[in-house]
Amino acid sequence: MTNGKVKNQAYELSIHRMGRMWMSAALLVILAVPVAISFYFNSWPAAGPLFGGLLPIMMIYVPIGIIEVITFSPMLGSGATYLAFTTGNLTNLKVPCALNALEIADIEPGSIQGEIISTIAVATSSLVTNLVLVLGVLLFVQLTPVLASPVLKPAFENILPALFGALGYLYISKNWKLAVVPLTLMVVIFLLMPTAPVGILIPVSALSAIAAARFMYKKSML
Repeated sequence: MTNGKVKNQAYELSIHRMGRMWMSAALLVILAVPVAISFYFNSWPAAGPLFGGLLPIMMIYVPIGIIEVITFSPMLGSGATYLAFTTGNLTNLKVPCALNALEIADIEPGSIQGEIISTIAVATSSLVTNLVLVLGVLLFVQLTPVLASPVLKPAFENILPALFGALGYLYISKNWKLAVVPLTLMVVIFLLMPTAPVGILIPVSALSAIAAARFMYKKSML
């Protein structure tokens, strides 16, 4: 085994070790808040209502979480995956930042260089997000009239369409054949079920894209 492969293997092992440690710590911190409140007020939820409320949510978000790991991990790499899933907001922020950074650097996802670039992009995104949140809290009173301005309302309503429209065009234009099936499927679903939750549409579009790509690859259409 070459020295480079040894270093890469050591890096991967350290990333997985630190990632699991910090994700476990984040989970403990999240659970510590309701547990601390229950201890303080000596009031604990009954098991029946608790699991009755959790079950419908888990039925939706547990499969979504599994699909997101399968979908996003190859694009982000190990380090960025752990960091993104710990800090959250993958679809709206972390994944677009990572993909844009890889595009600017002209580096393929899944490579060693891609692993480093995507990790830096996700880390920078997390730091900037926290900075914006802190400034927003400190300047909430001063910013409220500006943010509530009717002039800016259309802009805030179209932030996500503008973001994903630009990213979508960039990646669809590279290989439009792969986008035909999932894009058509999403349009049909939206027309039939306009209120369908976005969390369900993500795994459906990802699985349809993978299935269509496999079919076209076997038929030598790509």
